[in-house]
Amino acid sequence: MLKLKRAYEPAGPDDGCRVLVDRLWPRGVTKAQAHLDLWLKDVAPSTGLRQWFGHDPAKWDEFRRRYLAELAEPGPAAALAELQRLAADGPLTLVYSTREEARNHAIVLREVLQRRRGQDGR
Repeated sequence: MLKLKRAYEPAGPDDGCRVLVDRLWPRGVTKAQAHLDLWLKDVAPSTGLRQWFGHDPAKWDEFRRRYLAELAEPGPAAALAELQRLAADGPLTLVYSTREEARNHAIVLREVLQRRRGQDGR
């Protein structure tokens, strides 16, 4: 099971492994409140891409394309492989901080992981 959850939502018993997938720590959230197992900064969009996107719906398709290209680079690819391993081990919750729930990088990550999982037959 692969879930998405905002960092400001309480952790739940069915979250499994909770991984923060943002480059920046969520404002106003303590480590104790976050209940994270891991923080993978390298899987987040680059600062430049994040700032360029600015959650502008008109830029969503181009953001996805650029972010997928970034995920193929060595650092992000290694972090993505770690997420894939964690997802294979049990429930995984990708934790993000943006208010935008319909168009954010965690959605793209989940799609990539689900696609890879299907290719692996798991």
